[in-house]
Amino acid sequence: MSRLIEDYALLGDGQTAALLSRDGSIDWLCWPRFDSDACFAALLGTPQNGCWSLAPAGSVERQTRRYQDDTLVIETDFELPGGAVRLIDFMPVGEASSSVVRMVIGLRGVVQMNMVLRLRFNYGALCPWSEQIDGAIQACIGPDRVVLRSDIALSMTNGTAETSFAVHAGESVTFVMSYGASHDAPPPPVDAQAALRKTQHDWREWISRFDNSRTDWPEAVRRSLLTLKALTHGRTGAIVAAPTTSLPEAPDGRMNWDYRYGWLRDTSFAMVALLNAGFNGEASAWRDWLLRSIGASPEHIRIMYRVDGGRHLSEWTVDWLPGHRYALPVRVGNAAAEQHQVDVLGEIIDCLDVGRRGGLAPASSEDFVETGIVEHLEHVWNTPGSGIWESRNTPRHYTYSRVMVWVALDRFVNSRSGDAARSSLMQRLIALRQTVRDEICREGWNEGLGSFTQYYGADELDASLLLMPLVGFLPADEPRMASTIERIRRDLSENGLIRRRKVRPEGPNEGTFLACSCWMADCLQLQGRTDEARQQFERVLAVANDLGLLSEQYNAQRRELAGNFPQALTHLAVINTALGLCGPTIQRGGG
Repeated sequence: MSRLIEDYALLGDGQTAALLSRDGSIDWLCWPRFDSDACFAALLGTPQNGCWSLAPAGSVERQTRRYQDDTLVIETDFELPGGAVRLIDFMPVGEASSSVVRMVIGLRGVVQMNMVLRLRFNYGALCPWSEQIDGAIQACIGPDRVVLRSDIALSMTNGTAETSFAVHAGESVTFVMSYGASHDAPPPPVDAQAALRKTQHDWREWISRFDNSRTDWPEAVRRSLLTLKALTHGRTGAIVAAPTTSLPEAPDGRMNWDYRYGWLRDTSFAMVALLNAGFNGEASAWRDWLLRSIGASPEHIRIMYRVDGGRHLSEWTVDWLPGHRYALPVRVGNAAAEQHQVDVLGEIIDCLDVGRRGGLAPASSEDFVETGIVEHLEHVWNTPGSGIWESRNTPRHYTYSRVMVWVALDRFVNSRSGDAARSSLMQRLIALRQTVRDEICREGWNEGLGSFTQYYGADELDASLLLMPLVGFLPADEPRMASTIERIRRDLSENGLIRRRKVRPEGPNEGTFLACSCWMADCLQLQGRTDEARQQFERVLAVANDLGLLSEQYNAQRRELAGNFPQALTHLAVINTALGLCGPTIQRGGG
């Protein structure tokens, strides 16, 4: 059976990411980009679907791991009866080609080690042609070439590279695996020690821009920022929702989705987090990726894009993979990209508004894009959609979607209130803003429930409603909003964390949603309930794995992380809440 999600560590180089288990196996890697095909897919299958194992041959008495301070370099110590070794894993940053470096260092006595590399492209299905050339192993298939180099002898049998070796105290053995295009020359050798020093320096220099005094939880914020940076494609500025696909949200369910793309819905959360933490350059790059991706046709805006801004994310099923802990299906691509979701248009305008208030110089296309969006919203604002959670059921009039229509109109009007050239448009938008607000308060409110509801006419709660005060639609202490917050806290809470929706008796049910749990803390803080807000937030931090990484959800019944991992939206929420609980920040609602 697959390892638990919390067993994994994240490695990254600004181009792609890998997941390393605590026992020394890299079980997930897509090359050359986050959204490329996987060449290690054991995460969603078995070792035969591709992995790279490097671990002691004997019985391990004790194993510990940690990130080196302020980096994505991970150390794993193995202690055995006859000795101890340290495994250092990282992906070099700033190299011409993407690589994974693995270093074994003898700490005590003598330890026998085994290394097994199984490259299986096309999500675990295809074994490449492999051969040994000048002591290195080269593997090629289609557009892909991988070269494995080491300072010890390697052997190749039936598409699997293997070696066994002994490490004495004070000795080290290094393996470097690099990616290149099959039609180009092999990627050049990497000086592992120099790459380690540079990678340590680059991560530490980057995170040093964050001021620890801004929060009472500096370590959680720093790790979340480093994770967010690792999920950012360095060349384009795109931030992927997660580096994985099909890690299940619910046991025995079908809620397994591909998250290796950039979601426009995350734009405002990312902009607020990056600007408040002092990373204006990354915020600007994210905004520029957004503007390049959506182009000049608001009616054709999609809710997600590839890291290069590509818009084709056709969804298909990887039938040969058994799934993480047998959760099927395994999906590649995401059909939700084609859904109608008007709330995304509000997220775009809110993101651009936050950027301006945060000090970013306006992009040349901002005015054109925003004007096109609000003019488009005049015609489609009252159409049903799939909502923030991308429902694949009947389109509905989701309350949060309407709130984000109001946000789009509100931000546009407020930022251009003195523009006489748009007087006719402005008058229409001001009137429409009031119309939308009145409709939400009338149709989205359920008097019997004492709460706003998931969609018009419903009697279902939805934790996305916690965003209503955070975007400035209603104050958190306004009676209807306060009642909604309390109802969600009472009905959707499980062991101190917040579900997106109510548990359904027929199941299967997903776990608690960690971003929503942070939003609850934000709402409590806005109500002046600071102690309760801090307790709520610390409940989220308590379910992180030993490295400070968080997935999308937490299964309180099984006491384990669930959903794609690590999840950008969760770590964005951690950053925003940790800063917001400790002082003034830029807020989506205009603070």
